Amino acid sequence: RLIDFKRNKDGVEGRIEAIEYDPNRNANIALLHYADGEYRYILAPNGMKAGDTVMSGKGVEPKVGNAMAFRDMPIGMDVHNIEMSAGQGGKLVRSAGGAARFVAREGDWATIVLPSGEMRQVRVECRATIGQLGNLEHKNISLGKAGRKRHMGRRPHNRGTSMNPVAHPMGGGEGRSGGGRHPCSPTGKLAKGGRTRKPRNRSNRRILRRRKSRRYGQVSLARRK
Repeated sequence: RLIDFKRNKDGVEGRIEAIEYDPNRNANIALLHYADGEYRYILAPNGMKAGDTVMSGKGVEPKVGNAMAFRDMPIGMDVHNIEMSAGQGGKLVRSAGGAARFVAREGDWATIVLPSGEMRQVRVECRATIGQLGNLEHKNISLGKAGRKRHMGRRPHNRGTSMNPVAHPMGGGEGRSGGGRHPCSPTGKLAKGGRTRKPRNRSNRRILRRRKSRRYGQVSLARRK
């Protein structure tokens, strides 16, 4: 299933034919039938149903399912499927129940608060879709047995503390020992709380508040330009 993350069919109304299941993601998808006859799949926002219409582009109504640039969007909207570069297609907030908050617009930059709590900036030319993604109950699903995980391709995962010291840094000890060190991977990398982001990532300076900020509301302006 090819999903339209770019939402670049401007000025053409699309009617939702059906809400469907997609095995490649935890959010549902919606089949759009555009007025010119083309069909496309998009991520299904919460509350969207068959028969509803959506549009994208400049000057469209800011309602659930419509896509537009942050330049044309009212501040305070909940959005999903957010582009990080204009025309690249949505990269952020694409999972079930996800929504970011559009909180400010200053010059060429729009400020959004992601579901993780991270506050970051994107260009005002970047597009996003209005509304929260559907399938909110996905997080409450109980698989019931290990076999359902196996059907998804997930194999069993052994604890490092249950291994021998030759097989894992946390292995060995008498009885159920705690491993004797901070939790780590088989190669010795920290498993809990270690930073995984590249320190020279170009978009680092556009992160105003890290998702693991100790104080809520702490905004770092040191690297902002």
